[in-house]
Amino acid sequence: METVYTNTQTIESSIREILSYIGDDPNREGLKDTPRRIIKSWDKLFGGYKKSLQDVAQVFKDGACDEMVILKDIEFYSTCEHHFLPFFGKIHIAYIPDGKVIGISKLARITEIFARRLQIQERLVAQIADGIMELLSPKGVMVVCEAQHFCMTSRGVEKQNSIMVTSAIRGIFTENEVRQEALRLFGK
Repeated sequence: METVYTNTQTIESSIREILSYIGDDPNREGLKDTPRRIIKSWDKLFGGYKKSLQDVAQVFKDGACDEMVILKDIEFYSTCEHHFLPFFGKIHIAYIPDGKVIGISKLARITEIFARRLQIQERLVAQIADGIMELLSPKGVMVVCEAQHFCMTSRGVEKQNSIMVTSAIRGIFTENEVRQEALRLFGK
């Protein structure tokens, strides 16, 4: 059973305990309002839990084509579910319509829905690809993500310039020729 906290006082108290755990005084001037600020920050950082595909997507039959549609370099910010640290980068999306299209800005909004949750990069690209497949039933979709992870750059192996690349490929993009065209258009 999932626990949902609606009492912000309980959350603020827990954050104060965490501040004590790391060795600071939660009652000092600079930290007094930090629990409230963290909660406000979390509302933005994890806002994807409060949204669904249907909230952001309007599908159109008018204007549908059978050529590749691409939106690349979509900036995103997410939080690693393993270490509760940020990861961020760019996502590139390509799809080939099959009678329906979506407003291009909606691809960025779909990215936000899934990025603004506790996440791992591998699941993030899969959720975006599956969401587009669910909404549009296109001939295929391809999502590529390039990201830097604070769990690698600020702790652990501390590799400052490492970039993780993942992809999710559905439908016609499993064919090498189509996949290669998308990668070329992504600039990869």
